[in-house]
Amino acid sequence: MKINTQPPAIFSLCIRHLHIALNFKQQNHPNRIMFSCLRKFYLSAIVALLFSFTGYAQINPQNVEIVRDKWGVPHIYGKTDADATYGLAWAVCEDDFGTIQRMLLTVKGRLAETDGKGGAVLDFISFISGAEEIVDTSYESTFSPEYKKIVEAYTQGLNDYAAANPQEVVRPKLFPVTSRDVIAQYILTNVLLTGVYLDVQKIFLGDIKKYETNLPSGSNAFAISSSRTKDGQTYLAINSHQPLEGLFSWYEAHIVSDEGMNILGGTFPGGMNVFLGTTPNLGWACTLNSPDLDDVYKLEMNPKHRLQYKFDGKWETLQVRKKTIHVKLGAIRIPFTKTFYWSKYGTTLKNKDGFYSIRFPANMDIRGSEALYHLNKARNFTEWKNVMAQNAFPGVNFIYADRTDTTFYVSNGQFADRNPKYDWEKVLPGNSSQTLWQKPFLPFSELPQVLNPKSGYLLNTNNSCFEVSGAGDNPDIKKINPTYGFGTERNNRSIMGHYLLAQQDKFSYEEFKKIKFNQSFNDSLYEYGLNNIPVLFNLSPEKYPDLVDAIAVLKNWNRSSDVNNKEAALVTFTMYPLIDKITSRGRENEANSFTEKEYVDALRSAKKHMLKYFSTLTISLGDVQKHVRGNVELPFGGMPEVLAANVTQPYKNGMRKTFVGESYIELVRYSKDTLEIETVNAFGASSKPGAPHSTDQMQMYVEQKLKLMTIDKAKIYQQAERIYHPIKKADGVDLSNTSSVK
Repeated sequence: MKINTQPPAIFSLCIRHLHIALNFKQQNHPNRIMFSCLRKFYLSAIVALLFSFTGYAQINPQNVEIVRDKWGVPHIYGKTDADATYGLAWAVCEDDFGTIQRMLLTVKGRLAETDGKGGAVLDFISFISGAEEIVDTSYESTFSPEYKKIVEAYTQGLNDYAAANPQEVVRPKLFPVTSRDVIAQYILTNVLLTGVYLDVQKIFLGDIKKYETNLPSGSNAFAISSSRTKDGQTYLAINSHQPLEGLFSWYEAHIVSDEGMNILGGTFPGGMNVFLGTTPNLGWACTLNSPDLDDVYKLEMNPKHRLQYKFDGKWETLQVRKKTIHVKLGAIRIPFTKTFYWSKYGTTLKNKDGFYSIRFPANMDIRGSEALYHLNKARNFTEWKNVMAQNAFPGVNFIYADRTDTTFYVSNGQFADRNPKYDWEKVLPGNSSQTLWQKPFLPFSELPQVLNPKSGYLLNTNNSCFEVSGAGDNPDIKKINPTYGFGTERNNRSIMGHYLLAQQDKFSYEEFKKIKFNQSFNDSLYEYGLNNIPVLFNLSPEKYPDLVDAIAVLKNWNRSSDVNNKEAALVTFTMYPLIDKITSRGRENEANSFTEKEYVDALRSAKKHMLKYFSTLTISLGDVQKHVRGNVELPFGGMPEVLAANVTQPYKNGMRKTFVGESYIELVRYSKDTLEIETVNAFGASSKPGAPHSTDQMQMYVEQKLKLMTIDKAKIYQQAERIYHPIKKADGVDLSNTSSVK
């Protein structure tokens, strides 16, 4: 066992707490202050002692400098990549320590301790995903020594912040966390983003008769080559739609090191790398679509032995795996145990119809975290694509652009060599090695991809990978392995994107932004797979005399969801009950039909709601739909499935408020000699209530405006609001080494 010779930052911290406590005693301060500092001394000392028995190369915070710009966005500078990563951990903790802890609690199966029943669902999904197990068995052999330093630095940053701010720690014994905990977050994120939880939900609900993988829709990505722009620049729109707050909300950061790291973009709280963004030379955006990224198997059980299942003519025994969580119920936490199983196929669940196993690549490969790190450091398209060719991501679309006017699209995914005689989008027989696919995954070169299309543009809005560019530029569906399960799905955003890009040969940057921020529907009203939605808009007023006024509003609607549109509100309140039915089944990407009666009932309910709360059927959308944080409440436009999409949830006084959709937006313009960046976040850089930068981007966001950003070091320092090394505070006493404060 190796003992570190260089003391970690928390050693210095605990000594400082002790000195302060003794000084308070000498100055006759109240005992409660002295005891508080002593308590922090002991907590810090314990954490420091635990760290001393590891092999971690400790980061010196003096090698890290955090520069906050006027929007509070952190620009983090380190001598090494590891230094900068430590600084990222510290900065995110300063801004959103609560969310980081919720993810760490989830991977440890403890979220129910703070979130009650809602957290219990994620605790169980984390357990059955096998995230901790795959990390434990693969960590040492998978990651390079170079990347282990990155993971350890980030882990140290989390633990140092927790030790310095114990009053912010939400549950006992959560810290110190380990490097494996940090990587487990990535695995769980992949499991959730690739839609495995939807299949778990279907099995639990017994809804497995018709099986198809589905993902929540919402993200946009555009790359426009110089042949289509009036200024000769290459445009990239990074516009991934996520929850505006919580575990998968975007956090904006700029990470720089003397070892070549320099990237500005979005990450999730708890992420060690930028997930999407731009370097000085290149950038990329990400979306999701619906390939077949997991498989469900019905096991053939032995009628004489409850836990035996048939496999290749022999009886195998299921492993029993029990998980106990503690669910918050008022002021107490009640233990709750649930039994799961494990077969040769993997995670196994039981419902009234029998035993079902789920097999998915997202919990078989932990390389994606390190691959992101190398993408962050790529200097050109060749280096970037070489990282992508490692095929380390379980399922994400990438759209790329750079200074050399290279544009590229790939519908990335990890697919094994599946036997084509089976229908892999249906429930599979779980009794044969013929359906038990194994690694390695099929090569990156076989995935749908497009390089420098003649049409001059690429787009993906969660639509099919076979419709991402102009005619003749798309991947050939006949050349893609059918067992991958790539579909031909379209949505209003893809239809509108292609339509608007076909309107003229070249676009100015302002014209391009108007496309990106478009809030209209196409004439067919294609939304959430509602393949018979014209039924709603063609209702007969003679047949439904009580709805004559409401039907007239629908017929007068111009298909816009602009904040001032007076008909869109009734459409919104009519559509959400129908959308809720679709999403509750996890079927956003399937063809969904409703009967005329269901449409009529939805319209009748919407009319009743609007008259009750607003006394009219025609009111500006912004009067019923709000963007809210704390005491800031702003009118907001948009609807699900417009290009500038948002999904709302019930708010107060009959209104609705935003919670998913347009979140972090980054628009980049590249040329040989220039790099121009504009961004906006839904609320602000900080998620802490009352923080100066928790709401200062909201007005820009609702007005569809962007803030100018830069990765130029001289400009960043010149315009800085604050420059400091990672801060340590104890009971209001500033222990930081602050370079400057403006």
